[in-house]
Amino acid sequence: MKKSNIILLILTVLLVFGITAISFATTISQKDIELKNKIGQMLIIGFRDTEITKNSYISNTMKDLNIGGVILFDRDNPSKGQLARNISSPQQTQQLITDLKKYSPSPIFVSVDAEGGYVNRLKNKYGFFDILSAEKMGQGNLEQTKQQAELLAQELLIMGFNVNFAPDVDVNINPNNPVIGYLERSFSDDPQKVSLYADAFIKEMQKYNIITAIKHFPGHGSSTSDSHLGLVDVTKTYTPKELIPYLSLINNGYSDMIMTAHIINTAIDPNYPATLSSVFINTLLKNILGFKGVVISDDMQMGAIVNNYGFEESLTLAINAGCDMLIISNNIDTYDEESPYKAVDAIFTAVKSNKISEQRINDAYDKIIQLKKNRNIQ
Repeated sequence: MKKSNIILLILTVLLVFGITAISFATTISQKDIELKNKIGQMLIIGFRDTEITKNSYISNTMKDLNIGGVILFDRDNPSKGQLARNISSPQQTQQLITDLKKYSPSPIFVSVDAEGGYVNRLKNKYGFFDILSAEKMGQGNLEQTKQQAELLAQELLIMGFNVNFAPDVDVNINPNNPVIGYLERSFSDDPQKVSLYADAFIKEMQKYNIITAIKHFPGHGSSTSDSHLGLVDVTKTYTPKELIPYLSLINNGYSDMIMTAHIINTAIDPNYPATLSSVFINTLLKNILGFKGVVISDDMQMGAIVNNYGFEESLTLAINAGCDMLIISNNIDTYDEESPYKAVDAIFTAVKSNKISEQRINDAYDKIIQLKKNRNIQ
């Protein structure tokens, strides 16, 4: 064979191999992009802005990460209320949500804490309805609760919200509890009554296609401290009746969302709080109680988590424990616009290093997408 032909053959082989290698690399890269997009769907994030454009931080973040949802607040806690957050009037909020949906590359959850009473980001002083607290609803009759919930659901629908992180189904074991009882967030100290009133509240939300998230599993009502500030140990105060509302509602067909609590009960899991505990979520909630919906964490930036387990490690623990979605509010102590990017990168790295299985990501993603399809989230 002539030398020129040999050189031509070598060049041909190298060219073919090069194209194959490039194609293979592209395939791997595309798989990684798809994985990151699935991880992005597992996040609900908070941000600053009352108005947005296509070039705003949140618009770019939704596009970059394929974020699954956002959470809106009326007050910016890191700046102690000095900087604007998201909610200032009905008209402004409605326009913000319209733009969020317009700039998101995929159907997005737009969520809010609207329980009523003290825990309601849609406050009367901004021009929204004045909704009773769960405690006051529980002191009235069931019809009053239905009327209050319907009024709130109509308002949420008009604004464009599709997820309400309510109702609170904590049983009011400790009325002096600083984060539940003191804030009138519980319907009653009777778990059966909590179940009944929560069910009425949920049904009114669902009539207007508002997804609900009952909270805080497995029960925050007996605690003596606030998990926003640090780890809450309920080992000595927790009672099994705090599970009754969950069991009752799940048996009644409830399958929207359940939010976990950052509480630790060493009698059940000596190592981890519920949000990071496979015993609480995979075993108790999913397998024993039979919940088939989306499990969502409470805010992963709360003191109970970041002060004890670290941000990145806790994400891996929460996902492996059974959390399908994670809230990163950027509204506790600090505001870090890189936190959603850090979260996606940390989870992606954990998958690549086999700390989280890809199947676990796929399972969570499938549940999220199915809920969006079932409730016609567009």
